[in-house]
Amino acid sequence: MFDEFKKFAMRGSVVDLAVGVIVGAAFTGVVNSLVKDVITPPIGWITGGIDFSNLFFELKGGSYATLAEAAKAGAITINYGLFLNAVIGFLIVAFVLFLVVRQINRLFVPKTPAAPPPTPEDIALLREIRDLLKDPS
Repeated sequence: MFDEFKKFAMRGSVVDLAVGVIVGAAFTGVVNSLVKDVITPPIGWITGGIDFSNLFFELKGGSYATLAEAAKAGAITINYGLFLNAVIGFLIVAFVLFLVVRQINRLFVPKTPAAPPPTPEDIALLREIRDLLKDPS
């Protein structure tokens, strides 16, 4: 059983997947910072200073100015602003992966060979004569 597991774990696709997961985990921090520090502030500025991370509905509890205050008080909230941040992060990751896969596909697309130059007339005529001589009828 150990040998079978070792054979499975050392297959190229499993190792590639492991590398992809590790790189993806590292990339998550970059994307989270991009969303939080670069993308969300201009969107908040355009929408009049709305901070997405503080958008929430209170289901039970009092009225709170920030999500941190509501969480500290133990209020039950629906945090749709955090969800919007997660959706923006997902869209950025999906777009970046699309660009990466697109470039990889361009690198590995088999190049079609150029069409051979047309056969000169004298060679075509000689081939035709050869074929006629081969045919006994």
